[in-house]
Amino acid sequence: MTSAGTRRTPVPDDGARDAGAGALRRLAPPARRFLAHRKGVLVRLALWSLAESGQAFLVGHAVARCVDDGFLAGDPRRGLLWLAVALVAVLSGAPVVRGVFAQLSGLTEPLRDALVRRAVDRSMARAAPGGPGGTDRAAVSRLTNQVEIARDSFAGLVLTLRSFVFTAVGALLGLLSLHPALLVVVLSPLAAGLALFLATLRPMAAAQRRALVADEALGDHAARSRAALRDLAACGTGPGAERRGADLVADAAAQARTLAGWAAVRTAALGVAGHLPVLALLVAVPWLRGRGVSAGALLGAFTYLVQSLLPALHTLMTALGAAGARLLVVLDRILGPEPGAASPPGARAASTVEGCDRGRSRGTGVRTPAVGGHPVPRAAVPAVELRSVTLSYGVRAEPVLDALDLRVAPGEHLAVVGPSGIGKSTLTRLVAGTLAPSRGEVRVAGGVVTGRPAVELAALRVLVPQEAYVFSGTVGDNLAYLNPDVRRAELEAAVRAFGLGPLVERLGGPDGALRPAELSPGERQLVALVRAHLSPAPLLLLDEATCHLDPASEARAEEVLAGRPGTLLVVAHRLSSAIRADRTLVLDGERAECGTHGELLARSPLYRDLTGHWHA
Repeated sequence: MTSAGTRRTPVPDDGARDAGAGALRRLAPPARRFLAHRKGVLVRLALWSLAESGQAFLVGHAVARCVDDGFLAGDPRRGLLWLAVALVAVLSGAPVVRGVFAQLSGLTEPLRDALVRRAVDRSMARAAPGGPGGTDRAAVSRLTNQVEIARDSFAGLVLTLRSFVFTAVGALLGLLSLHPALLVVVLSPLAAGLALFLATLRPMAAAQRRALVADEALGDHAARSRAALRDLAACGTGPGAERRGADLVADAAAQARTLAGWAAVRTAALGVAGHLPVLALLVAVPWLRGRGVSAGALLGAFTYLVQSLLPALHTLMTALGAAGARLLVVLDRILGPEPGAASPPGARAASTVEGCDRGRSRGTGVRTPAVGGHPVPRAAVPAVELRSVTLSYGVRAEPVLDALDLRVAPGEHLAVVGPSGIGKSTLTRLVAGTLAPSRGEVRVAGGVVTGRPAVELAALRVLVPQEAYVFSGTVGDNLAYLNPDVRRAELEAAVRAFGLGPLVERLGGPDGALRPAELSPGERQLVALVRAHLSPAPLLLLDEATCHLDPASEARAEEVLAGRPGTLLVVAHRLSSAIRADRTLVLDGERAECGTHGELLARSPLYRDLTGHWHA
């Protein structure tokens, strides 16, 4: 939510880091209890894994023996025999993997069952008398997608961690058996690289998020400034916009340098762990030979590194950076505090809006809120309703909206706020029916919008985007485009209400010619707003449709639109729009909150930050 000359402070990442630590603390006790009840499975899994350690040990040891005791000793038979031992050790990997997977199901399936029970219990508790009330529409997502993510991620982590630990034990014991000096050379760079990689995980993620926020803010400011050049010149705010642009460029450059620095550290960690042990072993060959390390032992050491130890380490690093993060997020969502309960700032959760259903009873008795000065009956069909809506722009992409529940009453004025790129425009496109959700259901006036013909959608809603559309023709044709039967008196009254009279007079009245290129972005937005106001559609969707207007014109336009019969959903350009609305929906990519201005100041850290920056 930025405009040319308006300062915006990126959202800090300290909350995200604190949320990750809090999630680990919350999940540690149930994880220990879960594993404590499955000691038999863990023991059997460890026994199969010991076989994997033996396999890793035998491969390198057999290579060393085939060289020293076989070929170099002039006994090719013994050399071939040891090679056969190495071959058997390699082939034994298949039954070992089969046994591991058989035992793995004893961990993953009980986990899946426990998560399903937890999700069902939570949903039933919400619907039971005395519970929070209402249906838990996000439960479907937890029962299907989230549980499967948790099971697959958990299985991947168990396999990877187990394989690395037991493979590393077998390889390190093999190095020790060949010669203790080999272990001295290899162990130090290996441990240093792994420790350096683990140390970069949290700061690297934080740096990536800060760089993304800075880049989005810069691009948003550049696009708005380019589109509003005439307004900036007319209002004399060009120098302020220029200073803001310079600040954003400097911030983006600083964040990019920080990110590049952490990327270099991570690359160094991978290099140290993945290549330095081999390089150290090569460099130390003369020193090792001087201490009695044989050629076969050296070849066996290289086999341990290249065939066992380093591949297992690389897989471990990959899994910790991907599956580990996914598992932590999903488990905290299912096992963590009930949505809407107190949670640390930045705590990751699906974007389910608790308390957004204005027709829901939140205490004893039936609540009948006033919307636009008119009481709304509890049983009224919602003007807009989202049921566990999830949208991703790709199969493996992070969801833009995740399990979002939203209910907007007829006649209500709802504002939507949040950082740039968080999904506000996506939400309006979903409601307008121009974009289909990946999962869930979007309803307008009680009917599903996905797949409906354009003619039916046009009768239900009007979507006014940021870049307003006007066409060459008369002024009246542009204003009455969505309602050709509008009376001349109604059209003139709307022109006066929006303060568009001077522009219409300048163009020669309603019958005067309108050329889009001769209008400023703000003037085009006013034309589009009057057109939407005159539409018979009961739902108006404004996607930053007032961003080129000055604050006074924006307030005037929103006041007129809010007084129009029907429902108004506004993606707010300024925080003043949120204050004027009946309720505000705050999207921050982690937790969606919905409520009045006072309620959000009390429970939404992001809303408090945005409001503070705006007042500053």
